[in-house]
Amino acid sequence: MFMPEMNNSEHLHPTGWKDYQLIDSGNGEKLEQFGPYRFVRPEAQALWLPRLQKAEWQSADGHFIASERGGKWKLKDSIPENWHMHFEDIRFFAMPTSFRHLGFFPEQSVHWQWCADKIKKFKEIHARAPRILNLFAYSGIGSLHAARAGAEVTHIDASRKAIQLAFNNRELSNLNDAPIRFITEDAIQFVQREIRRGKSYDGIILDPPKYGRGPKGEVWQLQKNLPDLLSDCTSLISNSPLFLVATIYAVRMSIISVHSAIANSFSTKLGQITSGEIFIKEEDTVSNVKPRALGQALYARWNGLQK
Repeated sequence: MFMPEMNNSEHLHPTGWKDYQLIDSGNGEKLEQFGPYRFVRPEAQALWLPRLQKAEWQSADGHFIASERGGKWKLKDSIPENWHMHFEDIRFFAMPTSFRHLGFFPEQSVHWQWCADKIKKFKEIHARAPRILNLFAYSGIGSLHAARAGAEVTHIDASRKAIQLAFNNRELSNLNDAPIRFITEDAIQFVQREIRRGKSYDGIILDPPKYGRGPKGEVWQLQKNLPDLLSDCTSLISNSPLFLVATIYAVRMSIISVHSAIANSFSTKLGQITSGEIFIKEEDTVSNVKPRALGQALYARWNGLQK
C-alpha cells in the first residue's frame, strides 16, 4: 500500500513585504493594506472578533461584498483604476478585480523567494540558466521574480487579459529584455505538446484554479485534471531536476491528499517533498497580543536532488 512520507511538513508565511500587510481580521473578513489603500475582503477562516475598532474598518478605501453570484466591490471615489506596488526588485500593478483579489496573491512570495534561491544555486552548479515553466501564471510576478534571479521562463496562462497584465508588469519592472516567453494557451494542451516535442524544463511552477476555461473553450477542473497534469509534468522534468511547486486554493482538499498526489507522480524521481499551508499573519497592532494567522492555501514542493 502506498503511504507518503509526511515528515517534511512546514507551514509558511510571507516576509519582506513593505507594500502589503494584514492589519486585522474577524467576523469572517480581513482588513488589509495594499500600498496606500486599505481593503476589507471576505475571509471564511477569520473565526474570531476583530481587535480594532469598527471605525478603523469603516474607513477602508474598498469593501468587497460577497453574494451568491460572487459579489462586488464598494469603492471610494479616490481609488484609481490601478496603482504601483513592489516586492524586492519587482514592480507591478494592483487593482480591485471582480474575483475579490487585487491582481496578485501576496502570500505566494514565499514561493518566489524559495524558487529564486534554487535558481541561483542551479546556475552555480550547472553554469547555465535553468529553464522554468510557470503554468497558470496569471499576472507574471512569479515569472518576473524567477527571471530576475537568472532563469529562462516560459509563462503560460489561458487568459489574454492576464497575459496583458503580465506584459504591463514586465514593463513596469524594466524587464522587457528578460528571457520570458509569454504564451496564451491551455496548460494541459501546452504541456502535452511540449512532451511530444521532447522538450524539458528544470523547474515547474503550478498555481491551478479550482475551475477555469482555456482560450478555445477547454475546461479545467482541479480534482479531475490535476492528477494527469502532474503525471505529464514528471515527463517534462529535465535530467538536471530543480523543483516543482504547486499551490492549491479554495478546494475541499487536505494537504495529505496534495502531498500524496505529488509523491505518487514523482515516485520514480529522486528528490524530497515538503508540504503544508501558506498563511498570513496580522501585524502587531495591539501591544502584548500575539498576532493571529489565516491559512490561505495548501502547497507542496518537490525539491529535485541536483548532481
